[in-house]
Amino acid sequence: MSEIDVSKFEKRMIIRTIEEKDFDAIINMQKLCFPNMEPWKREHLQSHIDIFPEGQFCVEYDGEIIGSCSSLIINFDEYDDQHTWDEITDEGYITNHDPEGYNLYGIEVMVHPKYRRMKIGRRLYEARKDLARELNLKSIIIGGRIPNYHTHAKELTPRQYVEEVTMHNLYDPVLTFQVMNGFSLKRINQNYLEDDKASMRYATLMEWNNIDYRPKSPKRQFKTSFPVRITTIQYEMKKISSFEDFAIQCEYYTDVAASYQSDFAVFPEIFTLQLLSFLPEKSPSRAIRRLTEFTEDYIELFTTLAVKYNVNIIGGSHFVEEEGKIYNIAYLFRRDGTIEKQYKLHITPNERKFWGIHGGDRVNVFDTDCGKIAIQICYDIEFPELGRIAVDKGANIIFTPFCTDDRQGYLRVRYCSQARAIENQVYTVLSGTVGNLSEVENMDIQYAQSGIFSPSDFTFARDGIVGECNPNISTVVVGDVDLEILRRHRRAGSVNQLRDRRHDVYKIVYKQD
Repeated sequence: MSEIDVSKFEKRMIIRTIEEKDFDAIINMQKLCFPNMEPWKREHLQSHIDIFPEGQFCVEYDGEIIGSCSSLIINFDEYDDQHTWDEITDEGYITNHDPEGYNLYGIEVMVHPKYRRMKIGRRLYEARKDLARELNLKSIIIGGRIPNYHTHAKELTPRQYVEEVTMHNLYDPVLTFQVMNGFSLKRINQNYLEDDKASMRYATLMEWNNIDYRPKSPKRQFKTSFPVRITTIQYEMKKISSFEDFAIQCEYYTDVAASYQSDFAVFPEIFTLQLLSFLPEKSPSRAIRRLTEFTEDYIELFTTLAVKYNVNIIGGSHFVEEEGKIYNIAYLFRRDGTIEKQYKLHITPNERKFWGIHGGDRVNVFDTDCGKIAIQICYDIEFPELGRIAVDKGANIIFTPFCTDDRQGYLRVRYCSQARAIENQVYTVLSGTVGNLSEVENMDIQYAQSGIFSPSDFTFARDGIVGECNPNISTVVVGDVDLEILRRHRRAGSVNQLRDRRHDVYKIVYKQD
């Protein structure tokens, strides 16, 4: 007898994180599992994997999606005891996900009806428990349906029904399963899920405690405040004789920022054009290519300054040649010596005409020792979609290096920066150039009034201005922003632009991963 090819009998079951290609299968499965309830929309699922991809699981069996679950991280103590599903999930979009939270909150589990009794739900619950252990979360909390309650509602109160189920006198497909998986009852919530008629809109709040949780981790201590000090530099563009002159001026400002014990020092857009003041090239397009020859010197300088002075540096922006194209790139030089970069996305007519600049294609959000930040170079801050995308990715501060030649151009940048701070409940920072470079073509005059801005509410500075420079002089402004106050404002401000968005009416689709 020939050897049997066992591979043709194999049907592989895997648990993995959800991908965009799974959306249609998950929505169709949900319609089968909960025929009388509103299913996910694609934008819900897209938001889940954009904000917290590691918390979204599915079970794939022989190439078919047969189960899935969704979750987010919260600080459960910040929510009302009688919260609803919409409140805990921001109406299903989980934009209130808090990476620094203590609790994993499960918002959905479902198993295809054809594949029940195969312990699919148990596998998904175990995946959540593994995630909670991996992320050192205190517990998993779920708002559980009690779908058989409607058949007992005339003779039993919700509390009596739950007690009967937990004592195994009655069977409920959800509650019984949760009890068997180690979850204990915390309380019963009314009006939890509006379209859950089978549960009479009641839900059991259940919790599984992570016995491996380590409560003393410094990152997870509750903060009464989280101050971040920013020095934004209004940089004078003046004639110099060498790269060494440029380096001396940059180190001076970095030293000033460090002397104030700043966490960030912020330089302006294309301030490296000062280097052209000692180069003889007059054609703007050829001069820019000469400027790109200083890229490595520029990067080495600011990497050294960030480490030497123990300050994170937003290194303004610099023209860089990559594969024959010139880009306007802002660099983040962390004080631990690591480097990130953000390409300018929107190119002004002037940049395109005189310098032939090309635009980038990604909105980046960077981790720092002071939380997540984004960089949006000058013109980019005038496009509101970018600010919203950055904040949805977790940014608490948006830095905007800019270079404008007149007051009107400056005010476009400033007004848009302050608008982004209000509409996204985020801090914004401007750093601009002043002075003049009479020797450099297409870099004639400068207008700037650099500043640090906040949302507009009682907890922030009057007029939403943390600090600002006097216009058109070489100087700095130093200001403290508090990320803990920002977090609380997003939770309980006078208005809440992030949570009150009408996802059912409009949405922003970000096309990059």
